[in-house]
Amino acid sequence: MGRDGDDSEFRFLEDADPDATSDAAESSAFEFGDGVESEDEGQDSEGESGDHGPEGHSDHGHHPVVEDWPRGVGEASWWPVVTALGAAAIYVSAALFLLGRGRNSVVGPGAGPAAFVGAVALTLFGVYGWLYHGFLAHFWTRGTDRRSARSFRWAMLAFIASEIATFGALFAYYFYIRAGTWPPANSTLPVIDLLNILVVTNTAVLVLSSVTVHFAHHALASGNRDRFQRLLAITIGLGGLFLAGQLVEYHEFINQEGFDWTSGLFGSAFFGLTGLHGLHVAFGTLLLGITYVRGRQGQFDGERDLSVALVSLYWHFVDAVWIFLVAALYAGASIY
Repeated sequence: MGRDGDDSEFRFLEDADPDATSDAAESSAFEFGDGVESEDEGQDSEGESGDHGPEGHSDHGHHPVVEDWPRGVGEASWWPVVTALGAAAIYVSAALFLLGRGRNSVVGPGAGPAAFVGAVALTLFGVYGWLYHGFLAHFWTRGTDRRSARSFRWAMLAFIASEIATFGALFAYYFYIRAGTWPPANSTLPVIDLLNILVVTNTAVLVLSSVTVHFAHHALASGNRDRFQRLLAITIGLGGLFLAGQLVEYHEFINQEGFDWTSGLFGSAFFGLTGLHGLHVAFGTLLLGITYVRGRQGQFDGERDLSVALVSLYWHFVDAVWIFLVAALYAGASIY
């Protein structure tokens, strides 16, 4: 998908001629910045580009998508739409799974799992295309500007706001049943304490991972790439350790205690909230892994660190949700 004349999809600073790289960066149209330049530089570049962007489009602060899919749609990109459809299909697969259970099932028992696999594949496909064209394509040869960096940060904040709404709906359901008779009628609570040593350890692991990803970003901003890579690798390991701990917890509850998502109102609330959070941790770990690989390939520096900042922000959000979840769900359910 590279342009004619490009030797590679990615151009790294150490492999490119400094003068050629500088000329390419100055002449390239502002697409998606992965860093920040001064306001004066951004204004000079905009002044040189004139009132019209490439291909005669009016320049309203954006340029047509370069080598994006599908072509010919002006400034729009369909990758966010593909990602949203995949995410929506995950909820549809959950509904199909429920409709396929019981004697009066509406669909076959395999419809839900099959739809879930397809939905996850579509979501990952959309995320790949979105990240590739938003951050990876022509990483070193494009310009950077404050406006595009702010746009991406606001987009991430909007995404986190939508995630808060999703978790908020499940928490509202839990608080509604918690305000009534406790334990709820026809609900089974685990014999072992919910707030046990495994949960405390998992919480410490996730909090520590927020610390390591913060200092990883700080190391990159300070120009210490080796420390950045080490701390990012530690963060990924801690994320994997948290997921392993949650799987152990599920094994104990389901196989030893007989407590699962069918164990009444509390069971559905517990596994709904912790399962949704686990999916977010897994997705965040995947993003951290992609960031680590990109860093190993020579991308990112003190000025081009937007991707690292956004992934770090998302990881802090996942950490904050877990702390609230432990306080409300694990500790709150144990008090009665």
